[in-house]
Amino acid sequence: MPETDIYAMRSIIIIIVIVLSTAGCRQDPRNIQTVDFARELDGEDRQAGKARETLKVAVSAMLSPRETFSSYEALLNHIAYELDVSLEFHQRRTYSEINNMLESGQLDFAFICSGAYVELNQDSGTELLTVPVVNGKPLYQAYIIVNSNTGADKLTDLKGASFAYTDLLSNAGYFYALYRIIEERENPDSFFSSTIFTNAHDLSIQMVARGLVDGATVHANMFEYIKAKDPASVRNIRIIETSPWFGINPVVASFYMEGRFKEKVRDVLHNMHLDDSLSKIINSLQIDRFTTGNDSDYDIIRMMKENIRN
Repeated sequence: MPETDIYAMRSIIIIIVIVLSTAGCRQDPRNIQTVDFARELDGEDRQAGKARETLKVAVSAMLSPRETFSSYEALLNHIAYELDVSLEFHQRRTYSEINNMLESGQLDFAFICSGAYVELNQDSGTELLTVPVVNGKPLYQAYIIVNSNTGADKLTDLKGASFAYTDLLSNAGYFYALYRIIEERENPDSFFSSTIFTNAHDLSIQMVARGLVDGATVHANMFEYIKAKDPASVRNIRIIETSPWFGINPVVASFYMEGRFKEKVRDVLHNMHLDDSLSKIINSLQIDRFTTGNDSDYDIIRMMKENIRN
């Protein structure tokens, strides 16, 4: 299919999904969101005219913007409170935009996906701050999912089908599927009859559930998060393939973020599971706790990326 036709199809279908999934909500999921999580100054500080410092944070849109904001709001409020800073929350449509903001110092830190992490410029000075532990592991998997009506039982059954990716820098939502297609000695450029990029795993899941595409590749944790919140939303979906384990989506600091804030953010996140009320916040994101990350956990993604590009 010509590239122009693919992008036209992408635009039409994404508009349909957005209308269906955000009915009654004024927020356009494609808009950039900037929210100031500001703690009210106490009387003494207000009288002294003391101003808080501002940190800028982003969360890559693994979920649609509305879902991302509502999911992370309590966590970001807690970070702002503990650091006594004004915390600005930024959203962008693509993972590469978040990477560019980290590398240029427009962000102090960000919750990003593992595929975007391995794409960060090694000379940019970005730092792995911490990683979440989910179901006892700082690791995750990808699912290849299909609509139950497709009859597909394995990846090769999807040859000639329509398929949804998430983002060009997404491991679970892009790299893994390309790697598997190449493993099957097929050409990723012609394997599917049509492909689109949804920019969010929940939108990919919705498209498969509603039969707008035959299949998709998605983050397993995002799928299980959505399934736990609304089991009915995935009842028309079957998982036909589960990937190996990958290093999980990390929290990354910009080179330009002050060292004292890096340590504070890390400490706040590492201690949340020790308090019952705070553990509920991270548990709502299906996170057990945060821990020190290992860069080597992402080597399998680097290997897949090299194979895809060679």
